[in-house]
Amino acid sequence: MLRKETIDVLESQRYFCIMTAQLRELRELPISERILLVEDLWDSIAEDASACRLSVEQSDELNARLDALDADPRQGAHWEIAKQRIVASL
Repeated sequence: MLRKETIDVLESQRYFCIMTAQLRELRELPISERILLVEDLWDSIAEDASACRLSVEQSDELNARLDALDADPRQGAHWEIAKQRIVASL
């Protein structure tokens, strides 16, 4: 009889092999279909965003950045301006 740890490893390897085979198939799709697939995946992630909680460290960092921006609003940039800079640098 196999131990639970061995069964877990075998199931994990089987899952990896299945996912690898599926990924190969997905890579053969036309780019337009792959883009649609990525959009669908991203939408599903956004729907489950509540499951992706910030860590304490991430929350602390975000709060520190917001506090710094409140203390000196000149140090930040509006999203549209920042986006334009990023796109221009590409």
